[in-house]
Amino acid sequence: MPTDRVASSNLSLILERLHRGGQASRAELTRETGLNRSTIAALVAELADRRIVEEQEPVATNLVGRPSPIVNVCDKIVAVAVVPEVDALNVGVVSFRGELLKRIRFETEKPPTAKEAVAIVKALVEGLSESLDTLYECVGIGVAVPGLVRASDGFVRWVPHFEWRDVPLAEQLQQATGLPVLAANDANLGAVAEHIFGAGRGISNMLYMNGGASGIGGGIIADDRLLHGVAGYAGEFGHNLVATPAALGTSGDDELERVVSRRRLLAALGTKSASDDELERMLQQSIDPAVKLETHRQLGVLSVGVRNMINILNPERVVLGGFLGVLLDLERDYFLEILAEHTLAPNYGEVEVVRAGLGSDLLFIGAAELQFQALIERAHLHR
Repeated sequence: MPTDRVASSNLSLILERLHRGGQASRAELTRETGLNRSTIAALVAELADRRIVEEQEPVATNLVGRPSPIVNVCDKIVAVAVVPEVDALNVGVVSFRGELLKRIRFETEKPPTAKEAVAIVKALVEGLSESLDTLYECVGIGVAVPGLVRASDGFVRWVPHFEWRDVPLAEQLQQATGLPVLAANDANLGAVAEHIFGAGRGISNMLYMNGGASGIGGGIIADDRLLHGVAGYAGEFGHNLVATPAALGTSGDDELERVVSRRRLLAALGTKSASDDELERMLQQSIDPAVKLETHRQLGVLSVGVRNMINILNPERVVLGGFLGVLLDLERDYFLEILAEHTLAPNYGEVEVVRAGLGSDLLFIGAAELQFQALIERAHLHR
C-alpha cells in the first residue's frame, strides 16, 4: 500500500480509537497502535487542525520525563438523532463522545405518515438550528427506524406500525433539512450503541435483543462488526419460530414476538400503557399469580429464542434491552436456569447474559453513530 494511503488510513485508526475508547495520551496511542511517536504527533496535529480532536495539557506526575499530552475527540462535534415512535417523534443532539446533550419529544395522536414525519423533523431541526450553528458543528442526521431499512441508502422498505412502505426517507429528510441523512433499523443501531458505549463495550462477539412496543429485534456483533446481511435486514429475531402453535397453547402464536410481548405483560397487569421503568415497578410490586404465570411463560419462550441464537452464534455476551431486560432482572435465576438446560454446555459456559446499559438514551446514541462512523471512515478524504 502506498505511504500516503497508509497515513490516510491511520487518521481513521486514531479517530476510531478515541471515539470508542475515550481520551488517551499520545504515548498510549503509540503503544496501542504500534505507530511511532512522530507519526502519532503528526496525525493528531492534522486532526486537531481540522477541529476533530483536541489536545489537553497532561496531568503532572512524579515520573521521570515530560508527560504526554492528552488527546480526545472534540465535544463540539455533534449529530442529530431521530427516533420515531408510534405516538411521538423524538429528536436528540448527541456528541461525538457518545453523550446525549439534548432531547425533544413531539407527541402525535397517531403514528405519523412518512410525509408528516419529515415535516415534523424539519421543524424540530430548524428549532435547533441556532445552537447547532453557534455552539456545535453538526455532521448530519441519523434516523433509528423501527422497521426494515436498506442499509445502502436509507430506503425504508416497511415499518409495520406506521404503515410506511417503500419510502426514500433518508433522501426526503436530506432535502428537507439540508443536512446529510443516514437511516438504519433501530434495533441494529441499539446493538451498535451497546457495543461501543454500553453493556457490550470491549466485547467482540455479542448478541443484542431488544423488546419494545413494536416487537423484538436486535443485532449481531461478530468480530467487532455489525452483521448487516445482504441488504441490511439482519436481526429480525422476533419473527423466529419458537415452537408449534399446539405446544405453545396460544392459538397460532408461533413467532417469538407474538408470545414474548409487552402488550401481554400490560394486559396481565390490567393497564394499557407504561414506560419501561413503570412496567418494571408494576411487575416488581404485583402479587397477582396470573402476572407471575405470564412472566414465567414469557421467560420460558424467550429462553428458546436466546438458546437458539447462542447455539448458532456462540457469542461471548447476550445483552437484553427494553422489556426483555426488565424480564431478565425480574427473574434472572429462573431464566438462566431454563436457558442452561437447553443450551449446548460448551456454548453456555462461554456466554454471559446481561441487561442493556444505556437505558432510554440507547437509540439516540445508536442513530447518531451512523454519522459518526461515516465521519471516521472519511477522515482521510480531506487530506
